[in-house]
Amino acid sequence: MQDIKDFIQFCEKKLFEAVQRWHEWLSLERRLSVNTTDNYLIDLKEFLLFLQQSQGHSLTLKDLKDLTVTDFRGFLMDQTNHGIGRASIARRMSCLRSFFKFLKKIALVDNTAITVIRPARPKKTLPKPLSQSDTFRLLDVALKNQKKTWMGRRDVALMTLLYGCGLRISEALNLTIGDWRGMTDVLVIQGKGNKQRLVPVLPLVKSAMSKYLSERPDELPADAPLFIGARGEQLNPGVVQRQIRRLRRAAGLPESVTPHALRHSFATDLLINGADLRSVQELLGHSSLSATQRYTEIDTAHLTKVYNAAHPRAKIKNID
Repeated sequence: MQDIKDFIQFCEKKLFEAVQRWHEWLSLERRLSVNTTDNYLIDLKEFLLFLQQSQGHSLTLKDLKDLTVTDFRGFLMDQTNHGIGRASIARRMSCLRSFFKFLKKIALVDNTAITVIRPARPKKTLPKPLSQSDTFRLLDVALKNQKKTWMGRRDVALMTLLYGCGLRISEALNLTIGDWRGMTDVLVIQGKGNKQRLVPVLPLVKSAMSKYLSERPDELPADAPLFIGARGEQLNPGVVQRQIRRLRRAAGLPESVTPHALRHSFATDLLINGADLRSVQELLGHSSLSATQRYTEIDTAHLTKVYNAAHPRAKIKNID
């Protein structure tokens, strides 16, 4: 979790207090997740540090009021020069628009220069799901890759949960022992914006989880995290991402294999096997159907690839 006290190093008191109020507003009124508010704090910190370094003094509310279009464009150029991708830049501009809108709302700063800025749209990329064979290859390697058996079982259980239930990594890591014990055949998931959804749990997932919990070394009170690290603390997303990088190298799998790719695989497999789009939307917890529609393009791409490889007429360009 990001420490908001870091801002006091380069912000004067009134600006620091405004950042605190904005952060509380995001959490309590907008009800954004901890991950989202943390990312917004990181984005705002990048911007304010850029300003502080270019202006050479601790920042004030007046500094923000006096910003011009050139200042905002300078930040975008700096981000681009440091190799920050379009998607991350777009998110940072979204964060800044939120922050300046909030400052106007509480009558501290009214600066419309940011409304002029339109960063380049992120390139539209399709999710890259794993094939079923690659998924099970990853799980097989995971079981053998940890020195301690329980940690190997944990990795398998977590990845099976991501793939078998289509969870985001944050959703899986926020589960408690009580969440799992209270489950019969359906798991209650707290998704983005604190929205709950019900996700069916496959026997494959139950089996992997049972093997993990039977070998987990500590006691299991209801409020304990379901997935823990070596020291018994809640497992960190960064640890999971690093482990999957190691596993994909060991399994000879491409760099597109990530925790989120397992969620993509869940959605793609459902569509390929005949699930309707609305049902997949509900299972993924997408607020908008357009987010789910990306997977229909994967489905089409998959079917086209199969057709081109298998149909005897696929390579004939012209028929007289």
